[in-house]
Amino acid sequence: QVQLVESGGGSVQTGGSLRLSCAASGHTKRRDECMAWFRQGPGREREQVARIDTNSRRAYVADSVKGRFTISRDSDKNTVYLRMNSLKPEDSGMYYCAISPYCYASPANYNSWGQGTQVTVSS
Repeated sequence: QVQLVESGGGSVQTGGSLRLSCAASGHTKRRDECMAWFRQGPGREREQVARIDTNSRRAYVADSVKGRFTISRDSDKNTVYLRMNSLKPEDSGMYYCAISPYCYASPANYNSWGQGTQVTVSS
Protein backbone atom coordinates (compact mmCIF):
# COMPACT_ATOMS: atom_id res chain seq x y z
CA GLN A 1 0.00 0.00 0.00
CA VAL A 2 1.53 3.25 -1.15
CA GLN A 3 1.71 6.02 1.38
CA LEU A 4 2.31 9.62 0.34
CA VAL A 5 2.90 12.25 2.97
CA GLU A 6 2.98 15.91 2.00
CA SER A 7 4.47 18.71 4.05
CA GLY A 8 5.66 22.27 3.68
CA GLY A 9 2.42 24.15 3.19
CA GLY A 10 1.64 27.34 5.03
CA SER A 11 0.57 30.95 4.78
CA VAL A 12 2.64 33.51 2.91
CA GLN A 13 2.17 36.92 1.39
CA THR A 14 2.12 37.61 -2.32
CA GLY A 15 5.57 37.17 -3.76
CA GLY A 16 6.63 34.71 -1.09
CA SER A 17 8.02 31.20 -1.51
CA LEU A 18 7.32 27.74 -0.19
CA ARG A 19 8.77 24.31 -0.79
CA LEU A 20 6.43 21.36 -0.61
CA SER A 21 7.69 17.84 0.00
CA CYS A 22 6.05 14.50 -0.71
CA ALA A 23 7.59 11.38 0.76
CA ALA A 24 6.55 8.03 -0.73
CA SER A 25 6.76 4.73 1.09
CA GLY A 26 5.22 1.27 1.27
CA HIS A 27 5.44 0.33 -2.38
CA THR A 28 7.80 -1.47 -4.68
CA LYS A 29 9.45 1.24 -6.63
CA ARG A 30 9.02 0.75 -10.33
CA ARG A 31 11.64 1.63 -12.84
CA ASP A 32 9.19 4.04 -14.37
CA GLU A 33 6.62 5.87 -12.45
CA CYS A 34 5.27 9.34 -12.26
CA MET A 35 4.87 11.60 -9.27
CA ALA A 36 2.72 14.66 -9.61
CA TRP A 37 1.44 17.65 -7.71
CA PHE A 38 -2.16 18.74 -7.98
CA ARG A 39 -3.99 21.60 -6.33
CA GLN A 40 -7.60 22.36 -5.60
CA GLY A 41 -8.93 25.72 -4.58
CA PRO A 42 -12.39 26.39 -3.09
CA GLY A 43 -15.07 25.66 -5.68
CA ARG A 44 -12.50 24.66 -8.28
CA GLU A 45 -11.59 21.39 -9.90
CA ARG A 46 -8.42 19.59 -9.01
CA GLU A 47 -5.73 20.60 -11.49
CA GLN A 48 -2.28 19.28 -12.15
CA VAL A 49 0.47 21.72 -11.31
CA ALA A 50 3.53 19.65 -12.16
CA ARG A 51 4.67 16.08 -12.70
CA ILE A 52 7.96 14.27 -13.07
CA ASP A 53 8.88 10.93 -14.59
CA THR A 54 11.05 9.35 -11.95
CA ASN A 55 13.19 7.44 -14.43
CA SER A 56 13.78 9.93 -17.23
CA ARG A 57 13.34 12.87 -14.86
CA ARG A 58 11.35 14.51 -17.61
CA ALA A 59 9.26 17.18 -15.93
CA TYR A 60 6.12 19.06 -16.85
CA VAL A 61 4.92 22.28 -15.28
CA ALA A 62 1.53 23.85 -15.98
CA ASP A 63 1.50 27.10 -17.92
CA SER A 64 -0.12 28.89 -15.01
CA VAL A 65 2.95 28.31 -12.83
CA LYS A 66 5.71 28.07 -15.41
CA GLY A 67 8.73 30.12 -14.45
CA ARG A 68 7.63 30.19 -10.81
CA PHE A 69 7.28 26.54 -9.77
CA THR A 70 9.88 23.81 -10.09
CA ILE A 71 9.41 20.09 -9.49
CA SER A 72 12.31 17.87 -8.52
CA ARG A 73 12.94 14.47 -7.01
CA ASP A 74 15.42 12.95 -4.61
CA SER A 75 15.69 9.27 -5.55
CA ASP A 76 17.53 8.27 -2.40
CA LYS A 77 14.81 9.72 -0.21
CA ASN A 78 11.98 8.73 -2.58
CA THR A 79 10.72 12.25 -2.18
CA VAL A 80 9.42 14.75 -4.69
CA TYR A 81 9.53 18.48 -4.12
CA LEU A 82 7.63 21.46 -5.45
CA ARG A 83 9.48 24.72 -5.13
CA MET A 84 7.04 27.62 -5.43
CA ASN A 85 8.32 31.15 -5.92
CA SER A 86 6.56 34.46 -6.59
CA LEU A 87 3.36 33.11 -5.10
CA LYS A 88 0.07 34.74 -5.96
CA PRO A 89 -3.31 34.63 -4.19
CA GLU A 90 -4.66 32.44 -6.99
CA ASP A 91 -2.07 29.81 -6.05
CA SER A 92 -3.95 29.23 -2.79
CA GLY A 93 -5.51 25.84 -2.25
CA MET A 94 -4.90 22.34 -1.04
CA TYR A 95 -1.90 20.77 -2.69
CA TYR A 96 -1.86 17.02 -3.18
CA CYS A 97 0.85 14.60 -4.19
CA ALA A 98 -0.07 11.60 -6.34
CA ILE A 99 1.67 8.67 -7.95
CA SER A 100 0.93 6.68 -11.08
CA PRO A 101 2.78 4.06 -13.14
CA TYR A 102 2.75 6.49 -16.06
CA CYS A 103 2.60 10.25 -16.43
CA TYR A 104 -0.86 11.61 -17.07
CA ALA A 105 -2.43 15.03 -16.79
CA SER A 106 -5.80 13.93 -15.45
CA PRO A 107 -6.19 13.25 -11.73
CA ALA A 108 -8.47 10.34 -12.64
CA ASN A 109 -5.40 8.36 -13.70
CA TYR A 110 -3.72 8.59 -10.31
CA ASN A 111 -4.83 6.04 -7.74
CA SER A 112 -2.59 6.90 -4.81
CA TRP A 113 -2.88 10.27 -3.11
CA GLY A 114 -1.53 12.03 -0.08
CA GLN A 115 -3.68 13.83 2.45
CA GLY A 116 -2.78 17.26 1.10
CA THR A 117 -1.09 20.34 2.49
CA GLN A 118 -2.72 23.76 2.56
CA VAL A 119 -1.17 26.75 0.84
CA THR A 120 -2.60 30.19 1.51
CA VAL A 121 -1.28 33.28 -0.24
CA SER A 122 -2.55 36.61 1.01
CA SER A 123 -2.49 39.84 -0.94
